[in-house]
Amino acid sequence: MNHSIRLFDVVALTEDLPERGLSRGQVGTVVESLAPDVFEVEFCDEEGRTYASLALRANQLMVLHYRPLQVA
Repeated sequence: MNHSIRLFDVVALTEDLPERGLSRGQVGTVVESLAPDVFEVEFCDEEGRTYASLALRANQLMVLHYRPLQVA
């Protein structure tokens, strides 16, 4: 399944980024499209405080889904 990443999508990291203090599976929100397949992703804590914001490539992200897909 190919789901293109869009503004405000909720995404998870697919790899560790120890230099940024982030690990695989951490959840963020796409806040800007910077270039083809490059997105600014904001990571926040449970109280809404941003602890990281960085540019990531599409292959470093997985879009999360909250509903089942419609079957045709």
